[in-house]
Amino acid sequence: MKKAEIVVDKSFLTGEVDRRIYGSFIEHLGRAVYQGIYQPDSPFADEQGFRKDVLKLIRELNVPVVRYPGGNFVSGYHWEDGVGPKEKRPSKLDLAWCVIENNQFGLNEFVDWAKKADTEVMMAVNLGTRGAEDAKNVLEYCNIKGGTYYSDLRREHGYEAPHNIKLWCLGNEMDGPWQMGHKTADEYGRLAEETGRIMRMVDPSVELVACGSSYLDMPTFGTWEATVLDHCYDQVDYLSLHQYYGNRDGNTPDFLASSVGMDEFISSVVSICDYVKAKKHGKKKINLSFDEWNVWYHSNEADKKLEKWVQAPHQLEDVYNFEDALLVGSMLITLLRHADRVKIACLAQLVNVIAPIMTSDTGAWRQTIFYPYMHASTMGVGTVLNTIVKAPVYASSFGDAPYLDSVVIMNEENETLTIFAVNKDLEEDMEVTCDLRQFAGYHVAEHIVMTHDDMKAENTEANPDTVVPHTGGISKVENGRLCAVLGRHSWNVIRLTK
Repeated sequence: MKKAEIVVDKSFLTGEVDRRIYGSFIEHLGRAVYQGIYQPDSPFADEQGFRKDVLKLIRELNVPVVRYPGGNFVSGYHWEDGVGPKEKRPSKLDLAWCVIENNQFGLNEFVDWAKKADTEVMMAVNLGTRGAEDAKNVLEYCNIKGGTYYSDLRREHGYEAPHNIKLWCLGNEMDGPWQMGHKTADEYGRLAEETGRIMRMVDPSVELVACGSSYLDMPTFGTWEATVLDHCYDQVDYLSLHQYYGNRDGNTPDFLASSVGMDEFISSVVSICDYVKAKKHGKKKINLSFDEWNVWYHSNEADKKLEKWVQAPHQLEDVYNFEDALLVGSMLITLLRHADRVKIACLAQLVNVIAPIMTSDTGAWRQTIFYPYMHASTMGVGTVLNTIVKAPVYASSFGDAPYLDSVVIMNEENETLTIFAVNKDLEEDMEVTCDLRQFAGYHVAEHIVMTHDDMKAENTEANPDTVVPHTGGISKVENGRLCAVLGRHSWNVIRLTK
């Protein structure tokens, strides 16, 4: 059995967990909206057409914020097409995903849905084919009480009170050549600065997210971030990161090491943000919005065969397995280990499209990745302790990867400690110790484990409970020292209370 140690000190803090780090994402893509969260002809639909079975699962996940309406979709979207009487809404081509968008679900429906899902809205504006004026207009529609053209239009549409959406993305992946209206760093940085300035004229209380690189391997990564922030540093609060991982070559240990790459990605972007701050003699800190992250690769080949110009096809419908859940757990741990700078993050996406929740006409079920996401969102609240992991490592394409990923969160108000941990060893259990003498009187209240003998095991509608967690973990505190056994290839949540 391998041995590892977790070292924490209650005075050495990384930072408070911003609950928005557990956000998610709904894009007009595939069946995320239509047949996902909205299906008026379903027996599960409520009076507004929202799937009640899906809402129940989303509330179970305790999602604090959901990004909308894209994603690539937003770069060609006219938000006006999706408001007002449904019989007057036009069907249009969506060039981002080569489908037809009928606009029967739009901004106001999403706001209504978000309230029922007990979540907040993170709205994106179209800086691809549109620009600053359109951003001003949609913000006026959403946040001004009345007495202007767009605010009165909202009231005409049946929404007397403003939506008061406070979190806004200034476009999406604007460096990507696949993006409608993609731009150079100077072009986008200047547009983001001017758009942010105008939006703050309308509502000074908004928080704004500028686009970072579309993913780490973009050839302009680094110079893009620095150039964009050089333009818009004074107007934005966050810089975005996007990254997906996949086990395309069947190398599970290397796939599970992807969190090492994610950790380095975050550290690199933090460094760039701080470089621009120093260069400008700035006072404010630019934090990070990791507003697209997940495993995404299972559906790639199937998506190449999709027919174009149809509505709501089965697109990006990854069926997740157990090893995917392990990596999602490690990615959540990585985000938390950077809680001082990562304040917003969005698991992409929420329903049907690379999602923890899947639906059919006969029901909804939890994919394997649902569980670590739920555990983190519901239990990972408080202050992240600076967590040092002393564990054996193995070689990977990302460099040396520790067999143990872990983070410790202290909640002084509730007098709890929560330890999230992934044992990535495919062969051996691991004995993990942690000196907790500073937390006198704490004992193990619960040790949740999720594991499976088959790394490729999946949850399906026919067999929804193939991979599920249980509370039979082995851990105890004796003489102020935690000793836990983490089973081979397992996700673990250890909860300690007084």
